[in-house]
Amino acid sequence: MAGGKETPRQKMISMMYLVLTALLAMNVSKDILNAFVIVNDGLQRTNENFGKKNDKTYNDFAAALAKDEAKTKPYYDKAMQAKKLAGDLVQYINLLKVHLVKETDKLEQNIADTTKLANVNSKDNYDVPTQILIGDNAASPKDGEFTAVELKKKINDTRAALVKLFEDEKLFLPTVKKEIDSKIGLETKDFGMMNGTMETWETGNFYHLPLAAVVTNLSKMQGDVRNAEADVVNQLLSAVKGKDFTFDKLVAKVIAPSSYVLAGDEYKAEVLLVAFNSTTAPKIILGDVDTTKKDDTVNPLKGAGDSTSIKVEGGLGKLVRQTSGEGLQTWGGVIKVEKPGGGYNYYPFKSEYMVAKPAIAVSPTKMNVFYIGVDNPVDVSAAGVAPDNLVVNLSGQGSMSGSKGKYTVRVNGGTEATVNVSAKFGATTKPMGQGVKFRVKRIPDPYAFVNGQKGDITIKKGMLIASGAVIPKMEGFDFDLTPVISSFTMTVSIKGVLSEMNATSNKWTPEMISTLQKLGTGAKVYIENIKCRMPDGSVRNLPSVNCKIQL
Repeated sequence: MAGGKETPRQKMISMMYLVLTALLAMNVSKDILNAFVIVNDGLQRTNENFGKKNDKTYNDFAAALAKDEAKTKPYYDKAMQAKKLAGDLVQYINLLKVHLVKETDKLEQNIADTTKLANVNSKDNYDVPTQILIGDNAASPKDGEFTAVELKKKINDTRAALVKLFEDEKLFLPTVKKEIDSKIGLETKDFGMMNGTMETWETGNFYHLPLAAVVTNLSKMQGDVRNAEADVVNQLLSAVKGKDFTFDKLVAKVIAPSSYVLAGDEYKAEVLLVAFNSTTAPKIILGDVDTTKKDDTVNPLKGAGDSTSIKVEGGLGKLVRQTSGEGLQTWGGVIKVEKPGGGYNYYPFKSEYMVAKPAIAVSPTKMNVFYIGVDNPVDVSAAGVAPDNLVVNLSGQGSMSGSKGKYTVRVNGGTEATVNVSAKFGATTKPMGQGVKFRVKRIPDPYAFVNGQKGDITIKKGMLIASGAVIPKMEGFDFDLTPVISSFTMTVSIKGVLSEMNATSNKWTPEMISTLQKLGTGAKVYIENIKCRMPDGSVRNLPSVNCKIQL
């Protein structure tokens, strides 16, 4: 029935016990019974020593509790349960021994309580112990108080309760319970067929044995209980010590909130020594983390998460991810670590990184110009900052609109305007250097075109009439503008006589068309005093177009 490892003293006593039992079966003299007394005394001293060793373990538990109550208390409470379970069973067996001595030797209770086995007169009596523990029928031992059946139940119940202490998977790995189950002993299996007769646990231990052997047997059972108690409590204490993770590698790490820092700003980082175990592979699961959970033993992940994206090599997790969307990307998850004492701890983490398109900016500083009265398109970007986090505004006479890196500036006067750019970093907004200055200029004058030509031109009469209008064009100016001719004067020289006609739009008037039809080769047509209304509201005088008629 012994569990765990026996000491040399235990082994010697157990061997003597077996020898004496064998001699007893041979009906040897009462001197052999006295030898049982010696063995019983040795067992009782061993049990006392076991009790002292267990007390030392409980003292170690108390010290650990005082040092770190949060870590130790769950295991300490279980140790106290084990102490009570073992103590109750040992006390019951002790009461059973006293009861047997009292009934066999016909003693008063107060005398039986203090009588040692050596002083018992009826050490060789086997009828009374058999009647108390087994009854009249060995094939069916009786049940009730102070019987072998009751003792067997109490041993089985105590054993099951001790093993049950290790069921909590938050505190122990499943293998710990199996180890304890096979280690602590306290077995009550039947002996099996002996000489053609079924030998049960009850009869094998107590049937037709003298009182000296029965009491010695019970003392041995008490030792088995103390031995099981020691195994359980030591396992619980080792679980407390085992909750401290072991590490075999140290590396220096730099942890910075951001790897992107503005000129003139502070770069902040934490430099620390990181310990990890290169022989274990913690499970790293990506997903959304519930930050309200503070207990390390509770999984903070919302949902199952992704446990395949991070490979763990030598205790280190390595993430490789193909980037897709632009802007600030956040990610996180939890590291699931198996605790040495059983169960798991969960350590959540969060991080972020910036994704931007590959870009190059080339600014012609001599051409930084905003034109009055028109939409001036402007692209704004800042390295390391998502377009959504830009804050852009204009200093000067005008306004600015737009978002996400695409803006339009409209100025209405002055000689200079400045585009100011800031960026949002979390709850703060920081300027991205000095603003970029632009010169403010009016839109350049357009040219007047007739039949796609400007200045002094030679044109056939029919083509001049068909062209039908003066068209303003912005040569070399890339803005999409629509200036409007508001009036012009057409002067025609016919045989030295000048005829002047006015139009209030850009088109030939009926009078102009009639006059042009009368012209011959070599006639001169002057289109002048051309007034053009610009997008900025100004009216410009455009250069004349002088036409010479040819066949």
